[in-house]
Amino acid sequence: MRVNIHIAAAAILMLFACGCEKKNGYQVFSGYAQGGTYRITADLGNCRLDRSELAAGIDSVLNRVDSCFSGYNRNSYLSRRNRGETLSPDALFDTLVSISERFKELSSGAFDVASAPLFDIWGFGFTRDSLPPESAIEAAKELCKEGKMLNFNAIAQGFTCDLVAAYLHSAGVRNMLVDIGEIYCEGVNASGRPWSIGIDTPEDGNNVPGASLSGIWRSDGGSHGVVTSGNYRKFYIHDGHKYAHTIDPRTGYPVEHDLLSATVVAPDATSADALATFFMVVGAEEALSWVEAHYGVEACLICADTTLVSSGFYR
Repeated sequence: MRVNIHIAAAAILMLFACGCEKKNGYQVFSGYAQGGTYRITADLGNCRLDRSELAAGIDSVLNRVDSCFSGYNRNSYLSRRNRGETLSPDALFDTLVSISERFKELSSGAFDVASAPLFDIWGFGFTRDSLPPESAIEAAKELCKEGKMLNFNAIAQGFTCDLVAAYLHSAGVRNMLVDIGEIYCEGVNASGRPWSIGIDTPEDGNNVPGASLSGIWRSDGGSHGVVTSGNYRKFYIHDGHKYAHTIDPRTGYPVEHDLLSATVVAPDATSADALATFFMVVGAEEALSWVEAHYGVEACLICADTTLVSSGFYR
């Protein structure tokens, strides 16, 4: 029997209220956010806002996220908190902290946003690549226990997708695909068919999303977060050894198993994002076992020599 999981969506939807009415059809919104690009396709047929108003609202959500969670923005709430500044409570920040803590518990510590000191010393945070000595790793693990420095890279993009989706819902939009590095989709596309999303082939040199695919996931028209996490695009080599960017917070070291990418489908993009990181830490077999025990979650786990797919991933 599967256990139901729906951690993030309820908390996020409470941040927005509702409205509708006005015919516009499908529209595409695109731009730059979170160090990359975003592309949002939305059916404005029942939207109460016109295109320019909706675009301004999307930008407002993205700017709010940047001012709250960006580790590259020195004036963000996160950066100021990590520097030890005394700050007033922030509802959005506290929401994601609470969600992150629940995923830490679910993953038995394999997912942990308090691992920023480890990410930094390994060179995958906001510092240059380096190979830290064991003493530095142990010291970083102690800092992680204190929770003074946080890093939301493993969940913030999915959370942002859900925030944008919640904003679109509040304006009356129901058919949408929100792509901000991670994906949230709901309803149908302009052709009246449920959304289809390609799974990138996890191989060195495949740095362009969609250039080479290992499969296609097809929606049932429901609400889904779809996130792929992988080691094949982010790594560095030191003395002939390839170090993956996925750090196991429990050991302090990069993972060494053969799982190359984990594509996760969950009820919301926040959950899918966190779970994809969790699965990349524990490896394919443990990840598949976890998925098969939890209702509403599916996964495609591509390893060096095989691919493991949960029972409901492909319909």
